Amino acid sequence: MNRRRAPNTAPHSRRRWLRNQFTAGVALGLAPACRLVAAPPPRRKPRIAAVFTELRFRSHAFNILENFFAPYLFRGALVDPGVEIVSFYADQFPADDMARDVSRRFDIPLYGSVGEALCRGGERLDVDGVLVIGEHGNYPHNELGQHEYLRKRFFDEAVAVMRRSGRYVPLFNDKHLSYRWDWAKEMYDTARRCGFAMLADSSVPLAARRPALDLPAAAEFTEALAVHGGGLESYDFHGLEVLQSIVEARRGGETGVARVELLTGDAIERAAAAGRWSRALYDAAMEAERASGAERIERPAVGLRPEQIRSSQEETPRIRHVMLVEYRDGLRGTVVAAGSDSNRWNFACRLRGEAEPRATAYFNGPWGNRCLFKALSHAVQRFFTTGREPYPVERTLLTTGVLDAAMHSNHAGGRPIATPELKLSYQADDWSSLREDGASWRRLTVDTPQPTTFQPGDGELPGVAEGTR
Repeated sequence: MNRRRAPNTAPHSRRRWLRNQFTAGVALGLAPACRLVAAPPPRRKPRIAAVFTELRFRSHAFNILENFFAPYLFRGALVDPGVEIVSFYADQFPADDMARDVSRRFDIPLYGSVGEALCRGGERLDVDGVLVIGEHGNYPHNELGQHEYLRKRFFDEAVAVMRRSGRYVPLFNDKHLSYRWDWAKEMYDTARRCGFAMLADSSVPLAARRPALDLPAAAEFTEALAVHGGGLESYDFHGLEVLQSIVEARRGGETGVARVELLTGDAIERAAAAGRWSRALYDAAMEAERASGAERIERPAVGLRPEQIRSSQEETPRIRHVMLVEYRDGLRGTVVAAGSDSNRWNFACRLRGEAEPRATAYFNGPWGNRCLFKALSHAVQRFFTTGREPYPVERTLLTTGVLDAAMHSNHAGGRPIATPELKLSYQADDWSSLREDGASWRRLTVDTPQPTTFQPGDGELPGVAEGTR
């Protein structure tokens, strides 16, 4: 039986075949606009190397990576990640490690070094972006109480591969750049000198605000305050990012920080009585939390139904420490650690000419802080697909420096620390489209069972309907 041979698709033969098809079309009376053209090749998803300290239930690596393998909720819609995780490096393997199992189930090679993960077993860079998650794991604290995570080491090893390969790709760093200011500044300077995009931040500023807080452009702040309910350093960073992510848009832009002080004990009330930080703003921030009606579930135990483990708000949280941030332009900033509710994220401010403070509470989601990472993952994926920083990395460079100064102040018994090195100026663009608006928590609710294993895909959860964008 004779079979019609497919046309030769070698470059010169393919051009001849296309020309013949066009000639045939003209002979049949088709308009030239109908001529046959080759379809463009499909756009490849950016390939990302994930470098992390450890992967276990509710670690940062778990909370971020579960949104990189399947559609997840953002602003009430299921969003495709738009990127592809192609390699892993895990620095530690705890008893409840998930890295090996996730590597096997999702066919993601798990390499023995950062360099191997970026080269995917070869000699040169073979990814389009680097996702660094240097939080959690068994790492020491130094004499200042700072957790010595390996973010600077991960960064250096990634940049060494890029430099050797003659190609630089976007790099995301989860949380503050380093526990040391000089290392953080070196990381920032390296990224700028080498010309690659860099992003680092907290997930909290991307959370839904209850009530809504939309400040006028170029607002004039006289004072601003953030409240959290977590630990020293680790949660102070998030409190600083909440504060900075709002005040950076003030009139004149950011110009830096002149002095930092961390107060404990009786010094807290003495400073309040002296007007160095505002009890009125603190009360407004806490009232916003009480009025938010937030209901969450925290880390469900096996066998318990969601309704049996809903968290409740603390009634009279004790103020544990207060960080005073004196900006170079005169703005007074405060971060307050109050109580022990790790879901507490509040903000209040006073604008020039207004008698009453404005305040909001950040609602992380019905599964607590785990839900914060959906909006963060969305922002990071936008970063990788566009190659542009959606909000300034200078924000996190500044909060890193303020946090380091606060830890030095705490170690010195509350002595004020001058920060001439934090003379940092930048202007933030509008990034409000990256914030969760709360619509996701009408689909994923306190009645949605929280998976305790690595099961990406919010569309597979009971009660979360399909619909991906």
